Amino acid sequence: MFERLREDIQSVFHRDPAARNAFEVLTCYPGMHAIWLHRLSHGLWVRNWKLLARVVSNFGRWLTGIEIHPGAKVGRRFFIDHGMGIVIGETAEIGNDVTIYQGVTLGGTSWNKGKRHPTLEDGVVVGAGAKVLGPFTVGAGAKVGSNAVVTKAVPPGATVVGIPGRIIMKSDDEQEAKRKAMAEKLGFDAYGVSGDMPDPVARAIGQMLDHLQAVDGRLEGMCGALKDLGSNYCAKDLPELHCEGFAEVKAEDEAKAG
Repeated sequence: MFERLREDIQSVFHRDPAARNAFEVLTCYPGMHAIWLHRLSHGLWVRNWKLLARVVSNFGRWLTGIEIHPGAKVGRRFFIDHGMGIVIGETAEIGNDVTIYQGVTLGGTSWNKGKRHPTLEDGVVVGAGAKVLGPFTVGAGAKVGSNAVVTKAVPPGATVVGIPGRIIMKSDDEQEAKRKAMAEKLGFDAYGVSGDMPDPVARAIGQMLDHLQAVDGRLEGMCGALKDLGSNYCAKDLPELHCEGFAEVKAEDEAKAG
């Protein structure tokens, strides 16, 4: 028991820089209180003390603003940050090292008996206000963006955003390095492929850079072939693109969004 308590407190320090000491976590973190009360209510639930389990669960809801059904299965080092307004259904299953923020719902889409709520595997992070609805699995290490509505399975390591939830496909490191090199060759900072841009815009600009890279490679090959044939053709350097113009456009977009 005390080992699990110590483990829970350490998990807070790992994931919340605002935590200063163990006494503060013990007394001022309602997410921790909700988890500890849930362990008690879940223990009563599996021993068939259903009514008493619901009473303890309801007391935890009144005390913390976090509603966890006593039938839900929760793993180790589960961390609820802020927590107000969280709802976790009866057949939900939560793995180890999962983090959930305020306003999250792990709910169902059916009134049928049996598995109705989602399963979150190890290391999943669910952002504030997100709704994960249905009897499917969110894979290990996946991230659900704030206010997303997820109704389908999420593969391990993926990031889901939007309504309805869509998976953001992230290019591998080698592809990103190629895009960055092409952007530098053109003479401007490709801010459009950074994580700060909306996903459709980033994907479109990334595809444009991929196309430019392919064209550039083909032209270099043609120049090399011409030289091998004895031509003295020498390609001119590409005109420089000044990044000031892109910065002005970016600033205007941010001003409109603000």
